[in-house]
Amino acid sequence: MSNLVNLEKVTKSYGIRILLDEISLGVGVGERIGIVGRNGDGKTTLLNLMAGSEEPDSGRVSRSRGLHLGYLDQRDLLDDNHSVREVVLAGKADHQWAAEATPREVVEVLLAGIELDRSVHGLSGGERRRCSLARLLLEPDDLLILDEPTNHLDVEAVAWLADHLKRRSSALVVVTHDRWFLDEVCEQTWEVHDGVIDTYEGGYAAFVLAKNERMRQAAAREQRRQNLMRKELAWLRRGAPARTSKPKFRIDAANALIEDEPPPRDRLALERFATQRLGKDVIDLEDVDLVRGERTLLKHATWRLGPGDRVGIVGVNGAGKTSVLSLVSGLLNPTHGRVKHGRTVALAHLTQDVTAEDPELRVLGAIEDVRRVTRNAGGQDISATSMLERFGFTGDRLTARLGDLSGGERRRFQLLKLLLSEPNVLLLDEPTNDLDIETLAVLEDFLDGWPGTLIVVSHDRYFLERVTDSVWALMGDGGIGMLPGGVDEYLERRRATLLVEPVETAVTSAPAEASTSSPSTGSGPAAGTVSAPKAKPGSAEERAARKVVARIDKQLERIAQREVELNERMAAAASDYAELGKVSAELSELAEEKDVLELEWLEAAAVLE
Repeated sequence: MSNLVNLEKVTKSYGIRILLDEISLGVGVGERIGIVGRNGDGKTTLLNLMAGSEEPDSGRVSRSRGLHLGYLDQRDLLDDNHSVREVVLAGKADHQWAAEATPREVVEVLLAGIELDRSVHGLSGGERRRCSLARLLLEPDDLLILDEPTNHLDVEAVAWLADHLKRRSSALVVVTHDRWFLDEVCEQTWEVHDGVIDTYEGGYAAFVLAKNERMRQAAAREQRRQNLMRKELAWLRRGAPARTSKPKFRIDAANALIEDEPPPRDRLALERFATQRLGKDVIDLEDVDLVRGERTLLKHATWRLGPGDRVGIVGVNGAGKTSVLSLVSGLLNPTHGRVKHGRTVALAHLTQDVTAEDPELRVLGAIEDVRRVTRNAGGQDISATSMLERFGFTGDRLTARLGDLSGGERRRFQLLKLLLSEPNVLLLDEPTNDLDIETLAVLEDFLDGWPGTLIVVSHDRYFLERVTDSVWALMGDGGIGMLPGGVDEYLERRRATLLVEPVETAVTSAPAEASTSSPSTGSGPAAGTVSAPKAKPGSAEERAARKVVARIDKQLERIAQREVELNERMAAAASDYAELGKVSAELSELAEEKDVLELEWLEAAAVLE
């Protein structure tokens, strides 16, 4: 079967820099591909070429005829003059979109807390991003191209998105720094680097193992080549040397790569070091209430953080994660109770704001003003220049103005500046935003040897599980509690909570339009479900309701059979547009009839409960 998109010897440059150099590859039907690489190496450019947003300098990009392609890029293309309902749901009334499972699910998850009749103009950047993603997922595309789809999503929404994409039959190409998401969704990984694209089977974990094995084999080949060259040089100098045995290399895939590797962190050593630096008392929240506006985020909450604790905080958007960090740092005062800091605490707080303090400062100078040389946990001295290089600042980027840095570069600069100030308590609010996977690995490596108390708020599940030892959750009940099962336990608890919530959501958002669709049904399912009087067993009301339910069941069964027939006709008439129009019109009529019957059925069923 031919590919949906093909790139044939494609080259793309910006200025004198070649991002893609004679690349040839393709995306097949149903394939799910994750793309990784450093910021600026060409990931987004590759997506733009696939989607047709950019043209190659040379080579050819071809797409299969009739391809339905959906692209979530990093630009904001929403029309400010329209409402959320218009841009996401094409203006459909609630009873129209809520009758179908997929639109209902997409709206409940991605548009939670966003009023559908609200103007797009007043939305925040995160809300606009979620609207763009929701609109895309409601289209029946053959190929989805997603650029950082997990941005502005909480852990729960990221898990839902992964499950949703796995259930779709469409092909997928995704760029994301969320390594858990890559592992969960993707079956192939493409790495963009130095103008080329290396392909790997499997998700992120398989990619890491395969890449390390390739690097080990390449190192072995280079070692053999150097040995041969030394032998040649020796022969030229003094004649052929005695034969020596060839070096032997084990090629035992994953286990051989990691069997001698120490664990990421020596927890006992770090805890001893942290205790020496911090003392016994670090931060205590005692009987704290935290109220923001009309929301009570914490109620009689007590939470104690000790030396060397490494804590992740999860919760839905709006649960108060950022507010809790601000409370811990002292930026916010509790409504009731107190927050106590130990005498030896030196706290640093990374917020989500990436605004440069002084746009005219240069990167290297600003870092050297903080510290020219730092010492790691192993006692090694590291210069400011070396630290900047580890965090991706090389060449002319070392002397770039802070005002000229990209969002990702500013985030890296902020992190490094914070770490070099040598705090012993570190609060990180969404530290992975705008960071590529390579920088995330450097940050994780640095935090492995950092001995202080760490509190992280992040939607990046992989990062949370990698750098923290316990997960605490804000479940919306005013408390903060530890989850021994980590993020998995949090998601299970949320699923259990939501078993009831969809019904409640449908009740509270029951559309006014529903009452006009069927005059015999009163106020639609909301009124029927909540306020309909229950019939006494054996009464005339009960018998009448049972007859209505039985009648509607037969009518709905007839509609379902007719829908199957019409869908078969539609498939057979793929190129007959006149016939497709007739079939589509009849399907729409059936859908309207089905809506009315379902509302009537709900009201009758409520009488029988």
